[in-house]
Amino acid sequence: MNQDAVRKSRPDFTWEHTELLRYKVEGSAPFRNVTRQVLFDDIAGGAQWRYFEVAPGGWSTLERHQHTHAVMVLRGRGRCLVGQQVREIAERDLVEIAPMTWHQFRAAEDAPLGFLCLVSCDRDRPQLPDAQQLRALRDDPAIAEFLEGQDR
Repeated sequence: MNQDAVRKSRPDFTWEHTELLRYKVEGSAPFRNVTRQVLFDDIAGGAQWRYFEVAPGGWSTLERHQHTHAVMVLRGRGRCLVGQQVREIAERDLVEIAPMTWHQFRAAEDAPLGFLCLVSCDRDRPQLPDAQQLRALRDDPAIAEFLEGQDR
């Protein structure tokens, strides 16, 4: 039996024998205070299960992909943009992100936002919005408010 078949959780939402990784290379895309852990790689026919944690006041990159994401919030609360909707999210909420849908996660100012994310191992690179796409998103007042204060 593999000694890592059971990896115990820690109080800080890390797991034994699981590396705490940078979310992305600094400067490669706009984001603030996000970490990533790969919990399982190449399982269930080619899936990767990851845990992301956005520190209070932080946000993930505004992006889209060809692949689907399945997300479950484990810790904290915040908001997410999925397509044209900004929604409040909290522990145990589920978020499905369809292919080529703009999405971003933002932690509350006073709480972290930690979530599991299931994706295919075989996936495309993220696409960032160009200036015209960003202007079109910001034409919606709710999205403009959601994106306010983020470095672009």
